[in-house]
Amino acid sequence: MTSESVVRVENVSVKYDRNLVLDQVSIDVTRGSVFALLGRNGAGKSSLMRCLLGLQKPTSGRVLLFGEDVWLHRARLSSRAAYVPENSDAPGQLRVRDVAAFHESMYPTWDRAAVRARLDRMGVPEAGTISSLSKGQRALCTLALALGSRPELLVLDDPTLGLDVVARNDFFSDFIGELAERGTTVILTTHDLAGVEGIADRVGILQGSRLALDEEVEKLKAERGQSLEEIFTDTTRGPGRQS
Repeated sequence: MTSESVVRVENVSVKYDRNLVLDQVSIDVTRGSVFALLGRNGAGKSSLMRCLLGLQKPTSGRVLLFGEDVWLHRARLSSRAAYVPENSDAPGQLRVRDVAAFHESMYPTWDRAAVRARLDRMGVPEAGTISSLSKGQRALCTLALALGSRPELLVLDDPTLGLDVVARNDFFSDFIGELAERGTTVILTTHDLAGVEGIADRVGILQGSRLALDEEVEKLKAERGQSLEEIFTDTTRGPGRQS
């Protein structure tokens, strides 16, 4: 892993009317690292993710993606990143292979063999419709499709929400670790603190519109003598804000 920044959030603030949801937040995510963004509901995670992906312009500050302002160059930069939302928005009547074919038509770097191999490994039938898949299968299917374009940056929004213990463990141990090893940068929000503790290089915690903590996970645990869940609880005591 190098020290090259893939994502740099510079003094980003977001305000809706009089409601300040992000206040001067700065984050630097280096290539090949796994960064976990944590915070209670309403802490501002969703607003920050939208700014990071070029879907929303910050009230002030800026986000650099691969060294360029993502808001000014979002159309071009989006091809180098992939986003996995909490819930898949693929039409339920479509078959998995048809959704894969649609994605393939949009990305010249699409790796069809790798997508098929991941779907098979994940136990997701290509002939099945999206609506016939379990919630866990839908989440894994969305991940496999996101990886099909071989993105340099993968952004995950609470990817294991609703998954059973086995599926969560498989997700964190196999896929996120695999991505980090081959140099893909990962940013994820999650409520699964136990799962992310073993794979995140760095953690940021939002509280009360500000970044209350940003530190390497192992260094943080060693200094405090606490688990990530205990550190999160101590850091986020008090009321949050809307996202």
